[in-house]
Amino acid sequence: MTLKKRIIPCLDVTGGRVVKGTNFVSLRDAGDPVELAKLYDREGADELVFLDITASSDAREILLHIVERTAEQVFIPFTVGGGIRDTDTMRALLKAGADKISLNTAAVQNPDLIRQGSEMFGAQCIVLAVDARQTAPNKWEVYTHGGRTPTGLDALEWLKKGQSLGAGEILLTSMDRDGTKNGYDCALLDAAARAVNIPVIASGGAGKLEHIAEALRHCSAALLASLLHYKELSITEIKKYLQTQGLPARA
Repeated sequence: MTLKKRIIPCLDVTGGRVVKGTNFVSLRDAGDPVELAKLYDREGADELVFLDITASSDAREILLHIVERTAEQVFIPFTVGGGIRDTDTMRALLKAGADKISLNTAAVQNPDLIRQGSEMFGAQCIVLAVDARQTAPNKWEVYTHGGRTPTGLDALEWLKKGQSLGAGEILLTSMDRDGTKNGYDCALLDAAARAVNIPVIASGGAGKLEHIAEALRHCSAALLASLLHYKELSITEIKKYLQTQGLPARA
């Protein structure tokens, strides 16, 4: 059975507003997270990702009240990340309406957090988010704190470790492509898909329909932000196009 490809809007939230930048900087406003969540749920998004992108760099808790208000508007799987440092916060977010927890900075600082979350809530709840920047041909380094801090970690080795600790899915962002609209880093996606046998979500670089199809030939889902936020493409258009490319998407 062929698994259907997923289209997943991403809400990068700071100060209670959705923002979008290029290469993780030059952020501009993209709207209200609750209203956008409602719209994407209605339009047929397969899932929704909500990332509080300054929680870790500001060393503060995630904005729980906004998560709750957003969760009330969506009836599709809802992933939440940003500033999650312990299983108590994971539990609070799941109670607030999240279906999955995305771990990034805290997982690098304390890899055992992946195992704890997976054992407590199930691997299907734990998404390992990885922000990677290319350092050499077929080599990428992991960055943390919203792309501010280089770690020296090899991205592909980190994906393998995350899977072995119990992550059920990978959210992989190319920092080099983020917001550029030049296409996803398909070399990175291909290498990641070969390194792990859990689903990989492509993130960073979509500029047109062809880019989305290209990424989905390597992985199981595509994360989208500015193309949707600024109404350049709709989820319906994307899914219709994928069908023409022999890439079955969920209705």
